[in-house]
Amino acid sequence: MEMSNHSMVKEFILLGFPIAPRWQILFATFLIGYLLVLAENSIIILIVWTNYNLHSPMYFFLTNLSFVEIWYVTVTLPKTMLSFVSVTKQISFMGCMTQLYFFLSLGNTEYLLLAVMAYDRYVAICKPFHYSTIMRHAVCVYLTMGSWLTGFLISGSKVYFISHLTYCGPNKINHYFCDISPLLNISCSDSSLAELVDFILALMVIMMPLCTVVTSYICIMFTLLKIPSSQGRQKAFSTCSSHLTVVILFYSTTLFTYTHPKVMYTYSANKLVSVLYTVVVPLLNPLIYCLRNKEVRFALRKTFTCTRHT
Repeated sequence: MEMSNHSMVKEFILLGFPIAPRWQILFATFLIGYLLVLAENSIIILIVWTNYNLHSPMYFFLTNLSFVEIWYVTVTLPKTMLSFVSVTKQISFMGCMTQLYFFLSLGNTEYLLLAVMAYDRYVAICKPFHYSTIMRHAVCVYLTMGSWLTGFLISGSKVYFISHLTYCGPNKINHYFCDISPLLNISCSDSSLAELVDFILALMVIMMPLCTVVTSYICIMFTLLKIPSSQGRQKAFSTCSSHLTVVILFYSTTLFTYTHPKVMYTYSANKLVSVLYTVVVPLLNPLIYCLRNKEVRFALRKTFTCTRHT
């Protein structure tokens, strides 16, 4: 990915959070959050791999989602925590664009994986007799690879146009990581083309998966209404309630941020919104799947019981 060499700015300063005088509390909060995200998602991957009864498409997609979130927080949080204990808050131009690329790529991949998981639930509930035929292992692999490749290709196009803008100062980014809106705000060249590309690609990577999710759950809802017993409806819905909760959390926080393009990061309060989808949502997702899914809870108890006995 070629970066522009026309920019006068060779490095940026991430203003981050006003850390004095309680930077220790912020540092500890981010550190604990980061370690919990790593631990929770690693446990999800471990219990799915080590429990044969979880070797199904739904949990195959779940492990990919957990893997995405491990790297999603790793792209931003270590640099953020380093800024709390370091006098210098600089990030090089290349470092900033690299961070932006991987942050967008992993976020795009998560959107697409959530859509794939919604489709999986649609097939499981609306076409149960054809589930094993439709959701073959090869199909699951192709859907997952497509999500990863599409997410990374789309973000590459965005970063290409943003990196070719001119940055002539000031070089201060009012955020704790490199994101699209704060970079557009400090560019001193015409950013209309970069904004248009970002808008079009955002529609593709956000709205199309969202339409897939909404359509899938509308079909699921009508299918559930046809089930005569309330116990049967509850049992069927329990298989997708965790995914639906995760979708609502992730989409609501990110849509709130990215529907206000260039002006979004004019105000420091919006950094708090970013904390929701960069830290809080990845922290809650594994808990939601563990607390609301009986199979995961059973596998978790089984894994740790075996570990204690050995």
